[in-house]
Amino acid sequence: MSYTESAAPANHLTDTVLPVPPARVDRGSGERMKPGMVEELIATGSAKAMVLSQKKALVARDGLWFGDAAPLLEELQAAGAGNVTAIYLGRTLGPSSLDEGTQVLLYVADELPAAGTAGIPSGVEAAGFRDVAAQLDATDTALFVEASAIANWHATHTHCPKCGTPTVIEAGGWVRRCPQDNSEHYPRTDPAIIVTVVGPDGRLLLGGGGPADAKNYSTLAGFVEPGESLEQAVAREIAEEVGVRVTACQYLGSQSWPFPASLMFGFTASTDDAVARPDGVEVTRARWFSREELQAAVLSGEITISTRLSIARSLIEHWYGGVIEDLQP
Repeated sequence: MSYTESAAPANHLTDTVLPVPPARVDRGSGERMKPGMVEELIATGSAKAMVLSQKKALVARDGLWFGDAAPLLEELQAAGAGNVTAIYLGRTLGPSSLDEGTQVLLYVADELPAAGTAGIPSGVEAAGFRDVAAQLDATDTALFVEASAIANWHATHTHCPKCGTPTVIEAGGWVRRCPQDNSEHYPRTDPAIIVTVVGPDGRLLLGGGGPADAKNYSTLAGFVEPGESLEQAVAREIAEEVGVRVTACQYLGSQSWPFPASLMFGFTASTDDAVARPDGVEVTRARWFSREELQAAVLSGEITISTRLSIARSLIEHWYGGVIEDLQP
C-alpha cells in the first residue's frame, strides 16, 4: 500500500492502539517488602548488579554491564565510589545477556571507578540512556529505564516532606520512611501527554522548540496539571502551544520516560483548524505534513523526526500507516 494523502479517512480516530510490549522484569513487589531482602539476596552469591552514577550506567560493547553483586559491592566501596545504595530491580523474564530468572540489583554510587578497577573490566564505560539506547536489548532497556526512575526519585527525596527529617530506605529501595513521624514515601511519576494532531484534510501537525530554523520536528507534549483529566490536558496543551482547538482525541499507548520522572500518555487528536500559531516559547515552529510530504522531507534531510526509541515516533508512524524511512548517513 502506498501511504498517500488519500489514505487518510475523514475521521482518523479508530479502535487501533499501539502494541503492548511484554514485561521484561518482574519487580517482585511482594518479595521486596521483606526486611533485609536485599542483603539476603546479595549473600546468596547468585544476584547480578548494574551500576549507576550521576545518570550514567556502566555499559559494555553489547549492552549494560552486570557484575556479581556480592564482590562488586565490596569492590566499589573499597575503590572510593563513595556511598553505594543497593536497590532491588527484579527478576528478568526474557532472554537477554542475562539468563532468564536472574535477580538484578542496582548499585547507585556517588562516583564511578575507572574501568580496570573495582572488578570492572577494561572496555566498560559510563554512558547515559540516550547515548546507548539503540544498542540495548529489550531487557537492558527496561532495566536502565527502571534504574533511572528509582535513582532519580532517591536523589530528590532524601528528607521527609512533612518535617524535614532524613528518611531511611526500606522495601528493597522502593520506600523511604521518616523515623521521626513514621510516614512512608513512595516513588512518584509525573503524567504527561504527547499527541499527534491531525487536521480536517488528514495532514499531521508537528512542531519544535529552540531556534526557529532548526530541523527537528516532533509531536506536541506537555504535563498534566492537578485536577485535570488526560483528555483535558490534550486540549489545553495543544491550544496553548499552537493555537489549535482539539475536537476529539483518543488514547493509543504509553511510555515511561524517567528523565527525570515522566510517564508519557500517547494520544491522537482531531481538529477542524488548518492554521497553527506557535506560542514562540515552548513551540517556535509548527508545520502541517501530508504523508508524502513528511517522508520526502525526512529523506531529503530537510527535517528530522523523533527516533524509533520514543513513543513520539510510534505515534507519528501510527498516523502514517507504516514505517517512515530515515535518511541514511
